[in-house]
Amino acid sequence: MIALIGSVDPLTSHVAAALGRTGVPPVLCVVGQETSLVAVPPEPLVFRIEHLGTLMRHLSDLEVSTVCFSGKIARPQIDPRAVDPLTAPLVPRLMDALQKGDDGALRTVMHLFEDAGFVVRSVQDIVPDLLPPAGVLTVAQPSPGQEADSARAEEVHRILAEADIGQGLIVRNNQVLAVETAPGTDFMLRSVIGLARGAVFFKAPKRNQDRRADLPVIGPGTVEQAQGSGLAAIVIEARGVMVLERDRSVAAADRAGIVLWVREPRS
Repeated sequence: MIALIGSVDPLTSHVAAALGRTGVPPVLCVVGQETSLVAVPPEPLVFRIEHLGTLMRHLSDLEVSTVCFSGKIARPQIDPRAVDPLTAPLVPRLMDALQKGDDGALRTVMHLFEDAGFVVRSVQDIVPDLLPPAGVLTVAQPSPGQEADSARAEEVHRILAEADIGQGLIVRNNQVLAVETAPGTDFMLRSVIGLARGAVFFKAPKRNQDRRADLPVIGPGTVEQAQGSGLAAIVIEARGVMVLERDRSVAAADRAGIVLWVREPRS
């Protein structure tokens, strides 16, 4: 069996449906305020981070051998008073993880699961068609200015990645207008409404990121927000960003006249 750990959102629902079609319905697990491991599928198991060791034991009892981190995973605070006996040995590593950026924190948690005997699989390994082929997917094609802004965005993105900060940014005329940070992509796109007309939204995984978790994802909602912010192009790294509901996303971009470019990264 396989467990999906993260949040119940469109990406997780898509992965769960894909697994269900293979006859292997997953066990859904989400971080919450209280631990409840008696849910009846399709309801998710809920666990506090202070009970992570108990979750692992429960998944083993269910004969879960594989885990996949899917959807947004909130960064919780650890209450030492709530740590249970099975989680106590993990606390030093969990506390260290919470001091790191997203990639560093997720690497630590994945290693904890591996040390407990679980195999970690990526979303794109389970549903490979979420990664679109390289090329321009829309009728609108990138202009020379948008190509230059995409190259500038990639350059800045690689610098930010060294600090484990964000997976996206907005560039216009070679100037960085916004950078994705902890509040996420939606917040960044809302922050530039009225300020970024004609700009390029660039999104890619962090360089050297462990791609088994937190691979970037866009979908129809991303396109709608980009349109609302006045952006002219969405540029994503080939083989590095997943696209939910690809046909709907491309159709929405075509209606808005937005370029959707799956761009090969420069070496």
